[in-house]
Amino acid sequence: MSLASPAAPQNPSMTARMWALLFLLGIIWGGSFFSVSIAVKEIPPLTLVLLRVAIAATALHLYLLARGPSFALALPYAGWFVLLALLNNVVPFSLMFIGQTAIGAGLASVLNATTPFWTLILVGLVFRMEKPGLNKLVGVVIGIAGTAVMIGPGLAAGIGGPVWAKLALIGTALSYAFSFIVSRRFAALPPILVATGQLTASTVMMIPIALYSDGLDGFLHAGAGAWTATLALALVATAFAYLIFFELIRTAGQSNTSLVTMITPVSAVLLGAIFLGERLELFELAGMALIGLGLVTIDGRLFSRRKAATPA
Repeated sequence: MSLASPAAPQNPSMTARMWALLFLLGIIWGGSFFSVSIAVKEIPPLTLVLLRVAIAATALHLYLLARGPSFALALPYAGWFVLLALLNNVVPFSLMFIGQTAIGAGLASVLNATTPFWTLILVGLVFRMEKPGLNKLVGVVIGIAGTAVMIGPGLAAGIGGPVWAKLALIGTALSYAFSFIVSRRFAALPPILVATGQLTASTVMMIPIALYSDGLDGFLHAGAGAWTATLALALVATAFAYLIFFELIRTAGQSNTSLVTMITPVSAVLLGAIFLGERLELFELAGMALIGLGLVTIDGRLFSRRKAATPA
């Protein structure tokens, strides 16, 4: 079973619609930090992973029963769904939630924001599925630097965290990068079938893991606040978000879609300022500006227009 897609290498250009979907996904996943921070106080990490994927899978199956298409169309891809579920849900969700029990969310965001870097290496240089242009290489470096600047000064406590926790978040980013490669195999399926198949496979795998780790006590005693946060995490940040995610994979390509991990920390900080009254620091604004510059560089259209407008 080869990871690389038989399709020819490509480097899709981002349209306005793709950018809009990418920013929407970044906002949703940035907001998921609120849900996780509430739920994980009462629900163990592995049980939270199970609840997240199981509730999301159930919601999508109900939608398919009511509106279609038939889930039977996804059954021939069962083996690939197992691999995709491992790389895009089971492994990264588990590593992320476990790692964040020992390091701060800021450091976790920086490490997770390296996903475009690993994706570019795997998709562009190792498997040669997309040909990365110079603007994309430079833009990713600028964007990761911006993430570090935005969160860096607040990492004093997190930097002293254990090495295993930091490696767990690096493992999260690497797992996501590999999942972008596997997702290419589902180009012929509608995004809702891909999301449903992935989350269904994740649920089947997580049931024995969570029960062995936490037993039924992992969620039976959780309060209303934790359950509300879990439902938001499952229905909005997972079921709905993965519909957007796989639509972007299909239209924008793997490396472009991976840019969402640079938008997510910005979203989390801005949402904290808007809804929790957290004050934005100068270094956070500077980091956001760098991330914006990185995304503009990756897009490339602004620079090409300026070049075209320059008289010979």
